[in-house]
Amino acid sequence: MIYMDNASTTAVDKEAFDIAKKYLFENYANPSSSYSMANDVKADIEDAREMIANILGARYNEIYFTSGGSESNNWAILKSCELMENKGKHIISSRIEHHSVLHTLSYLEKRGYEVTYLNTDEKGIIDINELKSAIREDTILISIMFANNEIGTIEPIKEIGKLAREHNILFHTDAVQAVGHLSIDVNELNIDLLSASGHKFHAPKGIGFLYIRSGIKLQSLIHGGSQERNRRAGTENTFGIIAMAHALKNSYETLDKDSLYVKSLRDRLGSLILKNIEGSHINGDMENRLFNNINIYFENISGELLLILLNQNGVCASLGSACTTGSIDPSHVIMAVSNDKKRASSSLRLTLSKYNTEDEVYKTFEILKKCIEKLRS
Repeated sequence: MIYMDNASTTAVDKEAFDIAKKYLFENYANPSSSYSMANDVKADIEDAREMIANILGARYNEIYFTSGGSESNNWAILKSCELMENKGKHIISSRIEHHSVLHTLSYLEKRGYEVTYLNTDEKGIIDINELKSAIREDTILISIMFANNEIGTIEPIKEIGKLAREHNILFHTDAVQAVGHLSIDVNELNIDLLSASGHKFHAPKGIGFLYIRSGIKLQSLIHGGSQERNRRAGTENTFGIIAMAHALKNSYETLDKDSLYVKSLRDRLGSLILKNIEGSHINGDMENRLFNNINIYFENISGELLLILLNQNGVCASLGSACTTGSIDPSHVIMAVSNDKKRASSSLRLTLSKYNTEDEVYKTFEILKKCIEKLRS
């Protein structure tokens, strides 16, 4: 199989796994226990917390471990609104957010909150002036993703953060696709809350974190024990935490080299497709885009049938978010940027990693070309 679906999940970093696996077989004590073995594990968790914080320009006590991006997004949004409800019940977001954000906002709307969903241009970028116009006296939260999971567009996060800070509004960003792929300094960008998920940057599934700026007193989403300084109950996923910290560290240590390599593969694949497959068009902005992402609309084909043929021929790809697999609805992201149902139902996302090769790029192109010719015939 040729794996071209790294926005859905990534292979675990081998070095990070080798470092972390002793917490499965040797140092497996519950860090909340009181004996020395447990204390050692607890200290290692705190080292991992500090490692992640340093990468983001944060303080170690601003990082809280979660099960991943969906939990982090739910925690940030729900508890921010609870914290700020005396000020108002107005939230600003965008139409191209991940469903873990959109469905959480829908839940809040049923409970009396009002949400303004910003439009984007045809490349998927929000308009800062539209955001300014949407701000009201009762606006309590702005939640805009850092980079889109389907079309890879990077949003103007620095400008959004500045605007939120000027108006004393909490700013949350779903950075699940950005962490490990883009340089991020939470202070420079005026980010108050940031969600991340380890399996997007070569850590295991089931582990993530939420950055909460000091002074923001979010209540717990999960109640129970006193873990995570009484903010997130549940026995720590020690193995996942250690693996995530080292995977993130490794991602940033080699980011310059890896981003150039992966971008060259991505650009080569895109060039082959656009030049040699008639009726193919880029979705999103090729410049202001994650370096590993390409999303292409193919005229006169069914995206679902294309996925089936690609799978039968050994290529793993996707139509969009893995969280909507099985849905017969067209991509809400491409609908938002194009208002074209055919385009939204006939687009393919290919996302690469440092483990892909040039040979895989050429093979993927050849297989894709044959599959599309078969569908069109």
